[in-house]
Amino acid sequence: MPASASPDSPASTFPALLEAQLRADGSRPLVTFYDDATGERVELSVVTYANWVAKTAALLQDELGLERGDLVRVDLPTHWLTPVWLGAAWSVGLAVTIDPEDSADLVVCGPAGLAAYAGSAAPPKPPVVALSLRPMGARFDEPLPDGVVDYGAVVWGQPDAFFPDEDPGPDDLAWRGREGTLTQADLALGGGSEPQTAGARLLTDLSPASDEGLACFLGPFVASGGTVWVAHPDPEAWQHRTETEHATAVLRSSGS
Repeated sequence: MPASASPDSPASTFPALLEAQLRADGSRPLVTFYDDATGERVELSVVTYANWVAKTAALLQDELGLERGDLVRVDLPTHWLTPVWLGAAWSVGLAVTIDPEDSADLVVCGPAGLAAYAGSAAPPKPPVVALSLRPMGARFDEPLPDGVVDYGAVVWGQPDAFFPDEDPGPDDLAWRGREGTLTQADLALGGGSEPQTAGARLLTDLSPASDEGLACFLGPFVASGGTVWVAHPDPEAWQHRTETEHATAVLRSSGS
């Protein structure tokens, strides 16, 4: 298990931060997700988020064989499972990249990435895990190309508690973005995001797997708050959602 952060000793890694937040208030909403194209709404408390992270981390380590220091490319849109995958990667001690030029040990993608990453030939290299992005993390309706792991078909069988083979350290590389890199210690401090007020609740349509979107996740998380993510946003719904979700800040992409 990761080393715990005491009240007098701030967390120095993402797993320690998550553990500290669980102890402080595991019931508070951490990840809220809307898809305005489908009407879907999902809300994960800190406890529920940690459970999804544990299952996904176990899949990464125990089923896919990834180890501390490996590199995973997370190519996912705005979705509630995107911060889950980030947390799982960091719990194993992996570095996350969003650069398509990086030589990753694993690629994680949604349906839109299947053609590019899987192709039509032999099993893809690097290995690919694909997410259907259907409600409740369901599996794909159709069979996937050979060598592609269907996340929704395998995640439910993973344990609810995760025990890393090797705890990540504060100096471990955790993020390789277009604007620079972050260590585990940087994550635990909010990843360079703007300071948030205690209990901040940010509303955004940015993907967590982007430099700006990552800050939207880490900033409120460190401040014991949460983030409301919106996919395919209805421009007319922003003001109403800001009010109903009690958002303390709003950050919209340039296209919304």
